[in-house]
Amino acid sequence: MTTETALRIALPGGEMLAWSDLPAERLAEGGPLAALAAHVVPAGARVLLAGPHDPALLDRLAHAEVTCLLRSHPDGVALAERAAQVVVAGPAGLPAGERFDVVIAGAGLDAVESVEGTRLGWAGVLDRLTAALRPGGVLLLRLDNPLGLHRLVAASPWYAGRDDSAWVIGGVLDADRPANLEQLRGRLSARGLRADACFAAYPHPTAPTALVDTGALARRTTSGFLDAALHGACSRVVARGTVLQDPARLAVDALHAGRAGELAPAWLVLAHKSDDPAAADPATADPAAAGPAGADPAAVDPAAAGPATAAPAARGRADLPVALVQTGPPGAGVVEVVDGPDGWRWRAARAETRGGPAAAPFASRLAAYRDAGALTGPVPDGRLLRTLLLDGCLRRDTDALRRLLRGYARWLAGQVDADGRLAGPFGLASVDNVVVAGDAYAVLDPSWRAAEPLAVDVVLARSLWRFAAELLTGGYAHPWTSTLDVAGLTVVLGGVAGHDLDRPTVAAAVEAEAAIAAALHGLDADGRVALATELRAVEPTDPPIGSRSYQQLREAWLRQREELTRLAALLKWTEELLTSRERALRRADATIHLLSGSLSYRVGRLAIAPARIAKRGARAAKRRARQALAPKPEETH
Repeated sequence: MTTETALRIALPGGEMLAWSDLPAERLAEGGPLAALAAHVVPAGARVLLAGPHDPALLDRLAHAEVTCLLRSHPDGVALAERAAQVVVAGPAGLPAGERFDVVIAGAGLDAVESVEGTRLGWAGVLDRLTAALRPGGVLLLRLDNPLGLHRLVAASPWYAGRDDSAWVIGGVLDADRPANLEQLRGRLSARGLRADACFAAYPHPTAPTALVDTGALARRTTSGFLDAALHGACSRVVARGTVLQDPARLAVDALHAGRAGELAPAWLVLAHKSDDPAAADPATADPAAAGPAGADPAAVDPAAAGPATAAPAARGRADLPVALVQTGPPGAGVVEVVDGPDGWRWRAARAETRGGPAAAPFASRLAAYRDAGALTGPVPDGRLLRTLLLDGCLRRDTDALRRLLRGYARWLAGQVDADGRLAGPFGLASVDNVVVAGDAYAVLDPSWRAAEPLAVDVVLARSLWRFAAELLTGGYAHPWTSTLDVAGLTVVLGGVAGHDLDRPTVAAAVEAEAAIAAALHGLDADGRVALATELRAVEPTDPPIGSRSYQQLREAWLRQREELTRLAALLKWTEELLTSRERALRRADATIHLLSGSLSYRVGRLAIAPARIAKRGARAAKRRARQALAPKPEETH
């Protein structure tokens, strides 16, 4: 630690010398939270970053003066080079006269308190941070949902935590903290804070990869974009560990039911402080929302700060995106969607292109790449094709399935280039990246592109194979025979779409899927080989690829039991057939032996023997005559 670094760190007391709160899982460029904070913080603003945050968040706030409030001394040393000042203490360690334009508590309030200092509780910490916010300032606060999706699917209960970080257990019986959004808005209002925007954080509070406006989740329940965003975000949870049920399926169902906001693992609330100091005084607030008894009044009294000085104006609600989603491999960036006069539109991101020639002589070219510059214009409206197909399968609506698949196949055929192949975003236009509005089809996210043009049948087979694998391994009911394997169902779906696909084409599509998935998830050469091997071996009795959901594992076990029962019955039938054939052969052999020893059999053999001898003699005479009549070799010259 350099002298300059040491000067930036203030230790007023209460620091934790042998503890670190920095998140182990870090998102590229800080993820959606950092992107949202960059929109909230104006240039030149004084920012208080309360609690542990990804260091990349400070890099995104380089245009502001950032003070970090941490309880961990090692974390303070790690962030001192990025921040203007670091205060290592509990919330009471902030100087009483400090005022900030923006206060960000993106890790919640529990991680702000130090176990080495005076405990204020959730409400007391909120009071102290509110006091540090100048009138007209902005508070960005995270609140974890005690009934969030992450708890509903967790294999271990939330109350069974025994690790070192489980100092505070957030339940619904603690009256000191709010348990839902309405209670949080009431606590903020009692402190002179007006909640202007609220974002649902998926798939986990500590590492959100999707932030979606709760109002948009309630209004746009059939949005294909939100469907794909929630499903993509929650699919990564299953890949990281074992859960009770598929969180992606539950999140999409909650969206369609209009409850995705209520089931969000956490909420990020953006609130503005009133310009009237009296309205923001906790002493005049609702006693039920006040801090704990014994808290220092001077520590929570904003009037102690003296007159407020001019502050940079924070951005308004209209400037914020309705969704911030991080997809693809590390470094792919955050996709933003804003609500304009003509509907939802992509917000132009920094130019980023992946792919191109290989860097090393023996490196292979990626099968797909990201072109963030393609995210311009309106977000395609409509429902996700994958969801419509699943709905048709569950309801056995073969007419709807035929209409959707044939319309999809015709649309793909209409996007071919001069060589009759699909290039660019159409090469990756699978059923989970295509939206349907009436009879119109469109690519949802055009930033992902195929590096090389692909044949129409390969693109169609790859898309149908992905859907068939999800249909069979996920245990979804469908109108086709249960004896089909994944390749066989792909061929059947191709026939429904009006294309005559064969198994070699499906095999080529599986290889293309392995190469594309490796590029989309940032896998190396070994990872691609392992993925291709796994995809080739997919069977209907397997659980979904990469999934470890107890519910889906149980369904896979039931399918395996049914398959074993069918094979056992087939084996029993085969054994009975072989036994019956063996008995018949034994009866025939006994009959032959019985007949060979009878008088009539012997007489018959004696009568037939002269005829056999005469027949052999006739054949020998015929052969000698043919040789005698044949021309000699010398006569042929």
